[in-house]
Amino acid sequence: IIWQSIDIHMHHFVIPYQNHIAVINSMLPKLLPFKIGKDGRLLEWYEEKPEEEVKHRHVSHLYGLFPANLIDVERTPELVDAAVKTLKKRGDGGTGWSLGWKINFFARLRDGNHALKLINNQLRYIPNPEVRGRGGTYPNMLDAHPPFQIDGNFGAVSGIAQLFVQSFGNRVLVLPALPDAWKDGSIKGMLVKGGATVNIEWKDGKLSKLTACGKGEFEFVYGGKSVTVTLDGSEKEIGELV
Repeated sequence: IIWQSIDIHMHHFVIPYQNHIAVINSMLPKLLPFKIGKDGRLLEWYEEKPEEEVKHRHVSHLYGLFPANLIDVERTPELVDAAVKTLKKRGDGGTGWSLGWKINFFARLRDGNHALKLINNQLRYIPNPEVRGRGGTYPNMLDAHPPFQIDGNFGAVSGIAQLFVQSFGNRVLVLPALPDAWKDGSIKGMLVKGGATVNIEWKDGKLSKLTACGKGEFEFVYGGKSVTVTLDGSEKEIGELV
């Protein structure tokens, strides 16, 4: 969390604060890096310790994967492998907010099929609050924590959005984790960093149409291809990626 906070902090400073930036830079080497344990999992604590509850729903040590972007499929493959092993060991159980977070994790890992499995777990029907279970959804569509936790609803929606589009700075990943079961579909008005909105259509699991509306320069990435587009406030079709 400290690493990500400093990174955000640094990118919002301008020339008058150069001295401040120098001080922050001097702090970075003092922060502990990620550490991988003997079994290949990302360590929750800096020292490797025996676990009391291996299947615990908390996975706070993967904050760097989501909501932060310190663990990334392209930039840090070794840490990604450690994150996958961590999630596999912890399992797919958990209350609503935990399932919501795990959906986001697998979206960031670009494993849409596993994310969909967790979405289905999250939508498991729970008839009333008296039924004690591990997550699920009540008839009114609220998350069955139990008794109720809005984090499960918001977290699951965030994870579903991450399946369709992910954005980092001005870089936009299109359909980065589309589940195989969702072969055809469309989604409109997805807001990305930088203030642009994106509309996406796909057929047989492949992108069929992409439009964006906003202002500024954006890099759109899909299927191993990328294109940089300057948006002028009007809707623009980006056919180069189709």
